[in-house]
Amino acid sequence: MKNLYAKVFAMLGVLLFLSGQLWAQDLDITGTVTSSEDGAGIPGVNILVVGTNSGGTTDINGVYKLKAASGATLEFRFLGFTTERRVVGASLIIDVVLKEEVRTLKEAVVIGYGSLSKKDVTGAIGTVQSKDFQAGQITSPDQLIQGKVAGVQITSGGGSPGGGSQIRIRGGASLYASNDPLYVIDGVPVDNGGISGSPNPLSLINPSDIETFTVLKDASATAIYGSRASNGVIIITTKKGAIGMKPSFTFSTQNSMGVVVKRLNVLSGDSVRAIVNRLGNEAQKKLLGTANTDWQKQIYQTAYTTDNNLSYAEAWGKMPFRISGGWLTQQGLLKTDLMHRQSLGINLNPTLLDGDLKIGLNLKGTRSSNEFANTGAIGAATGFDPTQPIYEVDSNGVRSPRFNGYKEWRAGNSLDLLAGRNPVGQLYDRSNVSEVFRSIGNVTLDYTLPFFRDMRANLNLGYDAANGSGDVIVNDSAATNYFAKGNRSQYKQTKQSNLIEFYLNYSKTLPSLKSRMDLMVGTAYQSFQTTNYSYQRRTYNPYLSADSVLVDTLPDDKPPVFAFDKPENRLSSFYGRFNYSFMEKLNLTVSLRADGSSRFAPNRRWGYFPSAALAYRLTEETFMKNQTILSQLKLRAGWGQTGQQDIGANYSYQSYFSTSSLTAQYQFGDSYYQMARPSAYDPNIKWETTTTYNAGVDFGFMKDRITASVDLYFKKTDDLLNIVSTPAGANFGTQVLTNVGNVENRGVEIQVNTVPIILKDFRWDLGFNVTANDNKITKLTAIRDSLDPGTRVGGISGGTGNTAQIYSVGYPVNSFFVFKQVYENGKPVEGVFQDLNGDGILNQSDLYHFRQPSPRIYYGISSNFSYKGAFLGFVIRGSEGNYVYNNVESNGGTYQAILAQSTNISNASANVLDSKFTGVGANADYRLLSDYYIRKASFVRMDNLTFGYDFGDVAKNFGLKVSGTIQNVFVMTDYSGIDPEIPSGIDNTYYPRPRTFVLGLSFTVK
Repeated sequence: MKNLYAKVFAMLGVLLFLSGQLWAQDLDITGTVTSSEDGAGIPGVNILVVGTNSGGTTDINGVYKLKAASGATLEFRFLGFTTERRVVGASLIIDVVLKEEVRTLKEAVVIGYGSLSKKDVTGAIGTVQSKDFQAGQITSPDQLIQGKVAGVQITSGGGSPGGGSQIRIRGGASLYASNDPLYVIDGVPVDNGGISGSPNPLSLINPSDIETFTVLKDASATAIYGSRASNGVIIITTKKGAIGMKPSFTFSTQNSMGVVVKRLNVLSGDSVRAIVNRLGNEAQKKLLGTANTDWQKQIYQTAYTTDNNLSYAEAWGKMPFRISGGWLTQQGLLKTDLMHRQSLGINLNPTLLDGDLKIGLNLKGTRSSNEFANTGAIGAATGFDPTQPIYEVDSNGVRSPRFNGYKEWRAGNSLDLLAGRNPVGQLYDRSNVSEVFRSIGNVTLDYTLPFFRDMRANLNLGYDAANGSGDVIVNDSAATNYFAKGNRSQYKQTKQSNLIEFYLNYSKTLPSLKSRMDLMVGTAYQSFQTTNYSYQRRTYNPYLSADSVLVDTLPDDKPPVFAFDKPENRLSSFYGRFNYSFMEKLNLTVSLRADGSSRFAPNRRWGYFPSAALAYRLTEETFMKNQTILSQLKLRAGWGQTGQQDIGANYSYQSYFSTSSLTAQYQFGDSYYQMARPSAYDPNIKWETTTTYNAGVDFGFMKDRITASVDLYFKKTDDLLNIVSTPAGANFGTQVLTNVGNVENRGVEIQVNTVPIILKDFRWDLGFNVTANDNKITKLTAIRDSLDPGTRVGGISGGTGNTAQIYSVGYPVNSFFVFKQVYENGKPVEGVFQDLNGDGILNQSDLYHFRQPSPRIYYGISSNFSYKGAFLGFVIRGSEGNYVYNNVESNGGTYQAILAQSTNISNASANVLDSKFTGVGANADYRLLSDYYIRKASFVRMDNLTFGYDFGDVAKNFGLKVSGTIQNVFVMTDYSGIDPEIPSGIDNTYYPRPRTFVLGLSFTVK
């Protein structure tokens, strides 16, 4: 040990001596840093003495002064310019000329079937790289770009494990068809229609494997995908190895804790007792318990998550590769909610034949096992009597064997069918487990023809396969299925998509014409097949022997019998695109795609989707060369048409028969029989076609320290699919899906990215985007009926068959359709509404359009600070002009909600004490449709706050990074409900988003 100390002190002495000698040799170095463009001095250039922590910056004239030893290397860095190095020699004056860095304009931007340099892009495209992704506990890829791209609104469906989001690019283009964008993962357009047993199809993709998101927004960019691009296209590129890469292991782990931020404000047990004792009858008073049970507290938990990822990347000569694995365990806020996910990814990218043949092999596989909580417990927790205990026990404290011991409302010795169910019992008396496998992969061969060097041939073979199965068990004592003595429901589904694509790409530079051209033509074929398996329903009794369980007469996975059990569709395509650049000033893009879909009749099968866009780079003009304000200025204009063939059915153009319901049987003698009846259909059903016009400008200031894009767009969908009534007396169903509508979206997008401060050790990046969108239906039926207000949608709880929204011509999609409440002294008068048509009668004719759920304006702000290895960042999102129907309050905000039955008692919203609503009277049902419940839901939310330290190499070839993140940090809103972000606009039993605290560690070994 003494020898060790001696060696350490000796080494320290040598180091101190050497540092003293080096310090003694420091020289005073000065100089000027200028631009190669105009010779002007560049202020704020960072100068680093390589291998040390010393350095300096240039002043406003580009002059610097610093100390450095002879032989030291100086590194000169400034955003927008190339990095230069100089060695300190005999001269004490070192002047440096920095060349303008045009890399940002030459960066490749991923587009459909290829890529373009950023300066040649003509359409509206947004790109988010991995370094700019949302931070924190991310389990679904769509969450990575939330609030990051103008024109893209992402609203999560709640806080359930692996839960999905509603994504809208420049507003929805459909009413009854899908409004989701097309996802293309490493060149494979994937099925995002979902798979049985998975909470969200995108949750089967590991976010840690993703490198970039590219969002194609306008038709000039999306039309190359034709019939699937009306709602925009999101291209996902995963991480890969690179030629020359040294071996690199990366392990990252995130461990998080999620807590409930806000619970619904309902009455306590004491408040319910006071109301029942004051207003209830004697029978109800006898039902009161002595407890003060907070049912919401009983169903929620602190949710823990661990997310771990390991990757290895290297290049074996001309074959770079990356292998990654991930394992995730995520609890939900709702007890019994749990998701496990294991993933594996392999990317190989060899280059052969002297670089002429590039091969890409991408394989991704995921296994997800889920335990789904009964979300009905969320609503039950707000309505079940808080004066009752969780369990029913006898005088000796022994739980009752009935209903598995949970307190339930009885009707004699049986169950009260009119009462709500114990929310804790709903969670634990029901098991819903699933297992899902998904694999996405492709191989691409890109070959430069040796006899024609300007021509490339590209072949892409891909697949997307998924298998989901599950089992739902409710035991025979559970109140939720008591009279059926429990049950067991099994399900199974497989999906398979196969892709074949081939295109030729011709690129040529024409120096004599100062031009560059790129021509691509190709063809594609993709098939989709789903298999739905049938199971016999079983009763289930865990207290009896296995022999007592009913045995199926059919095998577990009964083969499909009908075509609808094995639906399939195919898409054949031909496409082409022409890009032309003239003098680096003018860029023209023209494309055309022809799609043939089996979802339509032969005479309607093919659709044609053209587009054209033009861009003009003014900063390349001679008269702009001498100005120093703008570093880039580009004007863009585009037009195009896209289609929508994701109509939710594969055989809508064909007639078919369906079996009548059990309540619609025909009597023959003493027996009743279900009958087969024809369903209404339209043999000429066809594509929805969306036409988009776009005008934009891209500009940059201060050598691109500030860059921005502004886009104006108009998007109109024709031949909109809508459900219309069939003629009276027709021997068909009462409604049919057909092409009769139009809907429009128009708006403006602004995206700004800037670096306000860049110093030697400190950098501040700031970006924000804002979108204003106006949505309106312009046609719904072939013949306009002035007396028909439109199609009622947006079902709500309370009453029977009530709806709170409507599709109407001249109004936004899903506009609220309600009665106009009458107020007195600022408070609503129960049962009194305005007679808007003045006929002296209050009825459905007095409903009116009031507000809409979609925001008029939404925005996002991202900021990142870095000082040496420390970093701090946040993301803020917000919206203005959106409204929510508070169904929790309308259904539970009256005294009638508590006292509706004489055999049981329920709970109510706490606001009942202020509103004084009773819920009874002549217009009791109309109260549910009062505009009083349409609440402003504008908000400002801090999505995350991230901080940490990147230690760099803490040891030889070993890097360490530590981070902490808080997600859902705060929400500022006037909305009184649990959350203002409700995708449907109707707030009813919403699964709350957690506030999550995340600790992350990342290790890299090279």
